[in-house]
Amino acid sequence: MKFKPLGRSGVQVSELCFGTMSFGGDADEAASAVMYAACREAGINFFDCADQYNKGRSEEILGGLMQGHRDDLIITTKCYNPVSDDVNARGTSRRHVVRAVESSLRRLKTDRVEVLFLHQFDKRTPIDESMRALEDLVRSGKVLYPAVSNYAAWQVQRAVGIQEHNNWARLQLIQPMYNLVKRQAEVELLPMAEANGIGVIPYSPGAAGLLSGKYAGGASGRLKSNKMYEARYGEEWVFEVAEKFVAFCKGKGLNPVATAVAWVGAHPAVTAPIIGARNLEQLRDSLASVHIDMPPALRAEIAALSRTPPPATDRLEEIQPPRA
Repeated sequence: MKFKPLGRSGVQVSELCFGTMSFGGDADEAASAVMYAACREAGINFFDCADQYNKGRSEEILGGLMQGHRDDLIITTKCYNPVSDDVNARGTSRRHVVRAVESSLRRLKTDRVEVLFLHQFDKRTPIDESMRALEDLVRSGKVLYPAVSNYAAWQVQRAVGIQEHNNWARLQLIQPMYNLVKRQAEVELLPMAEANGIGVIPYSPGAAGLLSGKYAGGASGRLKSNKMYEARYGEEWVFEVAEKFVAFCKGKGLNPVATAVAWVGAHPAVTAPIIGARNLEQLRDSLASVHIDMPPALRAEIAALSRTPPPATDRLEEIQPPRA
């Protein structure tokens, strides 16, 4: 396992981050412990969580598992989504963010998290108010590094501008969706992050299992039973790309899941893809990604199987060679 810098913090994190969304849900406490141990044995020191995952149970399980070696780990959590019926128990107001972190720390059985993500952009709360909430938590020592997830590039840049203007702690990480069939992050988010020295830990590198090949031939699964994933990956061309990708991997003797994760991790702006699993068997394929050599030529060959998003200016002639 190699290690990379977390933004401009000076902290080193493993080249893979394990996402604990399955803890307390698809994976019971025993299965979670087995996967956690496998991650630690592989050298992972970076674990991602959120207060909404299984109504806080994911944080509780992770908090129990990391006892006795807490200082060896880099832990993230998130807040934004509703955690109760209270109208104010959601969003990124200073009130909710502070209360959410205090609750997360209790569940995680720790005195701080290294990284706090604002899980989504809150249209009701001015960015400066949300950034002030992060600054207050940094000054209190409950959060070490501020971060955002699912933000557009302009929203991240605006947040950084506010922080720099006020001499507040700066965003160190962003967490976008990024995989072979979801490449919008390449247009502005990833270049923006590189320009600002912000780390990137993308989620869903395997496209919710699509790139494993398990949906070939119309097989059932959460992409077809879960409305969120159906909306995200339901277009026909997405399944066509997945079929081409799996065939490509078989022709090269590569594991599709490991290759999908390695492809994401090989982008120069990416710090660590977030891998997730429901059981140890699934996890092993993602862990194997660190053994795949992904030179630029191979990465480009795989990228050509998918749709390249147009540039931010929408001037397609800038990325397409002129016709003869």
